[in-house]
Amino acid sequence: MTSASEFVAFRITVCGIAELAGHGAAGVTHVLSLLDPGFPDPDAFGAFGEHERLDLRFHDITEAQPEMKLAQHEDVVALLRFGRDLARIPEAHLLVHCHMGISRSTAAMALILAQARPDRPAHEAFAEVRRIRPRLWPNLHVIELGDALLGRNGELVAAAIARYRHVIGRRPDVGEMMTAMGRGREVEAGRAATDR
Repeated sequence: MTSASEFVAFRITVCGIAELAGHGAAGVTHVLSLLDPGFPDPDAFGAFGEHERLDLRFHDITEAQPEMKLAQHEDVVALLRFGRDLARIPEAHLLVHCHMGISRSTAAMALILAQARPDRPAHEAFAEVRRIRPRLWPNLHVIELGDALLGRNGELVAAAIARYRHVIGRRPDVGEMMTAMGRGREVEAGRAATDR
């Protein structure tokens, strides 16, 4: 889904790789691409017009794992810089994508929105991401790095955990699936929040 946003002047799209081809004619001016290390550039970009692109490569994990690359401080610095720069271009159209358009991309979009509007509560930034991309499970490690960089004192982390709590409450099977995928830290945080 592509949408204008009350948070920022530019248009926003969040998607996964399989959906990229559908956005080639949408006037995308900026792309934030968040993929696994070594993954080739998607062929769909060949159909896009001229655009600026930031490619960041790290795995969709929340803790260090052998032979996998965890998002680093400098990755989140780069994505925030990218978002800050395009905030000066009201006619911009930002497309943020990862493999599925659920975790890395939604975390990045929430951080870009929170950076653009520090006057707005963190939960509103996540609500805006959800309006644009209803399926979201933001990567907690990326959110933690961004929360620290933006000086939000845990507010963004708490909003992400509230999202996990909401999903687990409605779909316990999703919590089980995320745990099986090695994302138990997020699931445990959501469940702990439920118990408060």
